[in-house]
Amino acid sequence: MININIICVGKLKENYLKEAILEYSKRLSKYCNLKIIEISDEKLPNKINDNTIDEVKHKEGMKILENIKKDSYVFPLDLHGKQFTSEEFSEKIENITVRGFSTITFIIGGTLGISNEVLNKANEMICFSKMTFPHQLIRVFLLEQLFRAFKISNNETYHW
Repeated sequence: MININIICVGKLKENYLKEAILEYSKRLSKYCNLKIIEISDEKLPNKINDNTIDEVKHKEGMKILENIKKDSYVFPLDLHGKQFTSEEFSEKIENITVRGFSTITFIIGGTLGISNEVLNKANEMICFSKMTFPHQLIRVFLLEQLFRAFKISNNETYHW
């Protein structure tokens, strides 16, 4: 069974999002070993400039890198990443496992994005949309798409 790690910057506060994540985590337990790793976000100063942005992203990036397993296929969520259909995403996950990876790590960065150090570790970047969504909501999107991908891979019906 494949290991799926999701590294997230920041904690969930809204109960409705926590409930959705619990539900999809339960559904996914049939297909993968899911681990959600929350790392603390850096406090943003009142005045932000390029230096403070880089500093915050660097600090969060170091915490992210500490949680990436060496043999993992690394997939940061980034606006410059590739967009997939659900079927293509399902096929991508299958191909990653066929290539011998036992762990796939998805990374959801903080408010200011993901550091270059983390992006340089990426095997590939993924983009869910060119629109901006709250990072907490993207967790739900990712879990839903993972569930859908496994259903597609297993030729199981899912509400289309």
